[in-house]
Amino acid sequence: MNSDEEEWIPLSQRPEWSDVKPLPQNDGPSPVVPISYTEEFRETMDYFRAVYISDERSSRSLQLTSEAICLNAGNYTVWHFRRLVLESLNADLYKELDYVDNVAKKNSKNYQIWHHRRWLAEKLGAEATIKELEFTKKILSLDAKNYHAWSHRQWVLQTLGGWEDELEYCDLLLKEDIFNNSAWNQRHFVVTRSPLLGGIEAMRDSEVDYTIEAILSHPENESPWRYLRGLYKNDLNIWVNDPRVSSVCLKVLISKSRCIFALSSLLDLIGHGLQPSPELHEAVKALQSSDAGPSSSGLGETICSVLEGMDPLRANYWTWRKQQLPALTS
Repeated sequence: MNSDEEEWIPLSQRPEWSDVKPLPQNDGPSPVVPISYTEEFRETMDYFRAVYISDERSSRSLQLTSEAICLNAGNYTVWHFRRLVLESLNADLYKELDYVDNVAKKNSKNYQIWHHRRWLAEKLGAEATIKELEFTKKILSLDAKNYHAWSHRQWVLQTLGGWEDELEYCDLLLKEDIFNNSAWNQRHFVVTRSPLLGGIEAMRDSEVDYTIEAILSHPENESPWRYLRGLYKNDLNIWVNDPRVSSVCLKVLISKSRCIFALSSLLDLIGHGLQPSPELHEAVKALQSSDAGPSSSGLGETICSVLEGMDPLRANYWTWRKQQLPALTS
């Protein structure tokens, strides 16, 4: 069988399988819910069990695993045996990568495919780097949130290399869709893990500017707000004292007042010691008349009161946050 379109010929009618006695599935004497397999599936698996038990690592066994995978790409035993056969035959692993490409067209979220792909890449080493990065690009062009593709891509970068153009790739994805949270996550991965960029300390200044630009273009997009906070993950003192952070909150509140992310970021800053400017006080208190109750003495309390009205689904959370504020937040 070379394609899905070919008419299936039962293995029992193929001369090359005449010496093999198929091994039926043993469901016991009284199966509770017997599965009604198709004849093709039943016979294929009967023959697979026979070669698996006899540990026949031959070309026909490899072809049989292809047929079994075509019927059920999630069968981990078939994939495992396929790897044993590939090793024994000293098969062309680049050809096997092409095979996985074809299987992935209909099964791109199948765990077994990605496990098999990683095994192949480990065998091939650095020579497979470009091919693996291109493979994940192809999958992500069809499904930008495919967790398996992102996980595999990160493994390739860390194990085989290929960091040179990764930040540019993230930038391209974000230009296509600034709301792509997976691309934001990958960008943070590159900035913090790439051996070519010098680490987050070296990249922080330019990345903050990049992120602020993204925030100002789409303040309602949560991803860059989270990314901005992540740039200061291990140094909150710098985060609080970087004037660009409080400034972007102010700009968003002035231009687009109903922005939960700007308010919650400002609340976090205050909770960690920010001394807010008079402009921030005014911008927040301007929201209170329409979204909150009586005026509060502290800016943190005012923000929580505004968020209680602005974000009713999490009103209880903002009430709790108000209770956690330090005594002096004004």
